[in-house]
Amino acid sequence: MYRVLTVLAGAMLLASTISTAQAEDKNKEVAPVLNFKMKSLTGHDVDLSKYQGKVVMIVNVASKCGFTPQYKDLEEIQKKYAHQGLAILGFPANNFGQQEPGSNEEIGAFCKKNYGVDFDMFSKVSVKGDDICPLYKFLTSPETDPRFPGDVQWNFEKFIISRDGQIVARYRSKVKPTDAEVIKTIETELAKKK
Repeated sequence: MYRVLTVLAGAMLLASTISTAQAEDKNKEVAPVLNFKMKSLTGHDVDLSKYQGKVVMIVNVASKCGFTPQYKDLEEIQKKYAHQGLAILGFPANNFGQQEPGSNEEIGAFCKKNYGVDFDMFSKVSVKGDDICPLYKFLTSPETDPRFPGDVQWNFEKFIISRDGQIVARYRSKVKPTDAEVIKTIETELAKKK
């Protein structure tokens, strides 16, 4: 009987500890820019809060654009800096010249086959216009992004989010992910502690 009570008490203590840890996790404030749920390229729900504490680059991508080779650069910097806390998030969009006409499955196959993309890719979204997705509305609105507001102008625009969830930089399509200024921003943000 004593042994059963000891086991029960231990189980109750463990459950209480887990419950307290979960409550503490829920009480940690999620940065507003990461307070969105999006669909992965394979259709699964992804809570962007999982990237909290990382340096995040959010990029609208397309498969049939003159800037499409930037996939290679994005993959290169993801491989180089992921272990330090960089996360690249690709969001296919068909807003510009119908340059992302494929299904999510076709986009995934194209990216893997042609560029070996291993960074996180999400389901196709709209990044401007009346049907803009909530994440991109947040990224481009002067109310929520007073430093870098304005419509996305073309494919492969890059937003860099600091470890503490601030939008710290925005680069237009012509600026490659491997550009010295982009790399300097990434390295500066990675050097900052959580």
